[in-house]
Order: sequence, then structure tokens, then C-alpha cells
Amino acid sequence: MAVQDSGKVAIVTGASRGIGYGIAEALVARGDRVCITGRNEDALKEAVDRLGADRAIGVAGKAHDEAHQAEAVERTMEAFGRVDHLVNNAGTNPVFGPIAELDLNVARKVFETNVISALGFAQRTWAAWQKENGGTIVNIASLAGIGASPFIGAYGMSKAAMVNLTLQLAHEMAPKVRVNAIAPAVVKTRFAAALYEGREEEVVAHYPLGRLGTPEDIGGAAEFLTSDASGWITGQTLVVDGGILLNAGVG
Repeated sequence: MAVQDSGKVAIVTGASRGIGYGIAEALVARGDRVCITGRNEDALKEAVDRLGADRAIGVAGKAHDEAHQAEAVERTMEAFGRVDHLVNNAGTNPVFGPIAELDLNVARKVFETNVISALGFAQRTWAAWQKENGGTIVNIASLAGIGASPFIGAYGMSKAAMVNLTLQLAHEMAPKVRVNAIAPAVVKTRFAAALYEGREEEVVAHYPLGRLGTPEDIGGAAEFLTSDASGWITGQTLVVDGGILLNAGVG
């Protein structure tokens, strides 16, 4: 059965695979058109083919590159004439280890990719469409940004900043634009493989719902936060964690 066109358009960053692709897939399935971004041009082309060349375009580049941000927004406007939704999913986590020994240049790279790029995309979609016409922004944060996360401290710090960026944008962009975040626990993707690979049963044992997350789980949450069903929600961080925070109590 053909999907009815929603008339809405989204940009999803870092969406050639993993969580970003799961989000793009969910938005296309409800009738949106999407622009997806990613660093690898071949992977991006394959993702566009799977989503449907009539529903999606891809713009390759590095998320923190301002010229790439400008190109993605401009090409979306040229192709579809609007940008209703922005999903800031692009991120990096290039280092594991104690934060007391963290190379500060690595920390700068993590913040540039995970936080500054999200702000840049938000500024550009605001100027291009949302300031006058409204819309939504969804920032992909992480459970690591809500509590201490041994060995991925730089990533956790950047995701905590994403939570606060969500608050700032939600306050400044209201009432035209609603801005929320999603904070996933471990989702089964190549990006998160180091957190569960080779010991998945052990990791899953900590989750009350008995499994790790999937890109589809996050896609469903993003679909909700970009829909009219969440029309009175802004400035919130939705935890999507399989219940693992329930284990944070004493005893």
C-alpha cells in the first residue's frame, strides 16, 4: 500500500546506518521526505536507495563542517522547499578510557562533532524555514549524558551538553519550534558494538526488558517527538533505555 505523503520534510544527520537510518526510515514510512547526511558517500547512496530515491536525498560531509551544514540545508530546500524537522544524530566516540587521562584535543573533537555541529544545523534550519514556519528539532543525546559513564567520559560530557542545548533551544525557539532530546541506552549498532560485542548476554542481563535497543526503537521515539501527538512537549529529554535506570536504586 502506498504511503500517503505527509507534506513534511526532515533532515536527519548521521543517517547512513544505525540509529540515524532507523529514524529516517520511520519518518519516510509515515510519509515524510528526508535529507540524510553522513561521511561515507557510498553508504549514503545505499541508504537513499533503500529509503527510496523519490523520498530521500543524501548529502555527504562531516557534521562539524559549516560548509557541509549549509549545503545540506540548501539542498533540502532546493529539493523539497521546506525543513519541518531536524534530527541531530551525527556523533563520534573515538576514545575509551579514564577521563583524567583524556587527550584534550580528542575532547575538542568530540564536542565539535557531537554538540557544535548540532547547534550549527539548528541555526541553519531555523534561518531557512523554522523561524517563520515552525517545526521540531530532536537531539540524540544518551544515557551517558545523564549519569557517570566510566570509560566513555568525553562522550558522556558531550551528550550532557546536548541535553542542555535542547533546553536552551526549546526556550529560545518557542512557540514556533519544539525542541526535545532522546537519551538511548545501548542500541545494537556498529557505533556501540564495543559496549556489548562478545558479552551481549552479560550486558542484556542488566536490562529489565531483556534486550538491547534497536534503531527502530529510537525511530519510534523520534517519530513521536516530531508528530502532532507530542504537540505540547518541548524542552524534554525522553529516556529510551529498556528500563536499565530502574536498577539505579539502592538495595
